[in-house]
Amino acid sequence: MYQRILVPIDGSATSERALDEAIKFAQQQNAQVEVIHVLEDIWYFDNEDYLNYAELIQSMRGIGEKILAQAQKKLKQAGVAAEIKLLETQGERIASVIATEAKNNRVDLIIIGTHGRSGFSRMLMGSIAEGVVRTAHIPILLIRGVDV
Repeated sequence: MYQRILVPIDGSATSERALDEAIKFAQQQNAQVEVIHVLEDIWYFDNEDYLNYAELIQSMRGIGEKILAQAQKKLKQAGVAAEIKLLETQGERIASVIATEAKNNRVDLIIIGTHGRSGFSRMLMGSIAEGVVRTAHIPILLIRGVDV
């Protein structure tokens, strides 16, 4: 039923659980998994030059590549065909980047972790998963984080 599954990951335990679910789906249905990590734009104004913006971006890119490499290793060990991508928001919301990637690659299912924030913390942090649910036009499986 699902031949192409998209899994956005951010290095959290919740996104790791989403990847685990994607592996189960892929093994059962012989599906291909696309794993993405989206780098968000950072808007930081530093008139005193305390921060090297280029170094910060390069560091974030390196962290994203490590997260993706770990996912790729896990998928390979599970025998699941996978494509790995590091994407940048370029002024868009992360949820929009995810939904666009799903549409452009004809994905059948998105499996995404949700941290389950509510109230004030949700208002402050926003919800990428909720944004994906609102903008994507394909089935979405939300994986809830483990309560601590």
